[in-house]
Amino acid sequence: MGADANRDLLDPQVHALLQLIEQRGLPPTHTLAPKEARAMYRDRRFFTQPEAPELHEVRDLEMKSAGGPISLRLYRPAPAQGAPALVYFHGGGWTIGDLDTHDVLCRELARASGCVLVAVDYRLGPEHRFPAAVDDAWAATRWVAQHAAELGIDAARIGVGGDSAGGNLAAVVALMARDAGDLPLAFQLLIYPATDARRQHESHRTNGEGYLLTRDTIEYFHDHYICRASEDLDWRASPLLHEDLSRLPPAFVLVAGFDPLRDEGLDYARRLGEAGNRVSCVNFPRQIHGFITMGRVIDEANAAVAMCAAQMRRVMAPR
Repeated sequence: MGADANRDLLDPQVHALLQLIEQRGLPPTHTLAPKEARAMYRDRRFFTQPEAPELHEVRDLEMKSAGGPISLRLYRPAPAQGAPALVYFHGGGWTIGDLDTHDVLCRELARASGCVLVAVDYRLGPEHRFPAAVDDAWAATRWVAQHAAELGIDAARIGVGGDSAGGNLAAVVALMARDAGDLPLAFQLLIYPATDARRQHESHRTNGEGYLLTRDTIEYFHDHYICRASEDLDWRASPLLHEDLSRLPPAFVLVAGFDPLRDEGLDYARRLGEAGNRVSCVNFPRQIHGFITMGRVIDEANAAVAMCAAQMRRVMAPR
């Protein structure tokens, strides 16, 4: 139980879900080999995720990169060309997750925001260690911008987004785009992002047991992605440690009260604001890490999706 939060404040729907997981004896992610963990994560979506909404177009793409081909999935909510676009990186600790695990979320965000989404199937650890995921995320974002005309999107209104490890990648790509100088991004959507690979914030201790994502699982993900302790200090693994967070695109940061990553997400939002960026930050105090994809069983997940989409619309709205 989290020491800094009254468990009575946990969403009753979340409490019921955690009880069900315990009753069914589902193995914790950190006890599985990556291949098994990926399969379990993929299969679990059928129980917790809503029905996939229909869109005008959903199309699989493939691009070439220095690290090999990268699969993408484009979500177009309406036939109009020249819409804004969000390049989306899925969560899963840089170890699990794929285009299918986040297909429903991407559809929901596209339909509710009016933006095109392009989801990225970046390379995962332990087969591909840091910074392979960063390299793929950066290559994919540049590719989308370079192919904006043929993708039917507005090259001047491209954002990045992601949840958890994907939120980490989105934050890192925003920094890389600023420093490159030739890829102005319009928005960053950071859903309970991992921003500090050192894992030292207080919420790692207080929320590290009993709320689905545990300290052991975080260590499992970290050690499948990061090779050396020194890499924790690399801002591409820990964007919170970048010395200059100024001149970044407007950000929407969403965190969850019972999430081990809560405090590093709040810290990142604070530093973005202190550096002079436009930033909105919302805490869902009754929620756990990963809740936004669980709209079939957690009502607040649907509210969170609607809030993210509204921010996308507001910042990247059609001119």
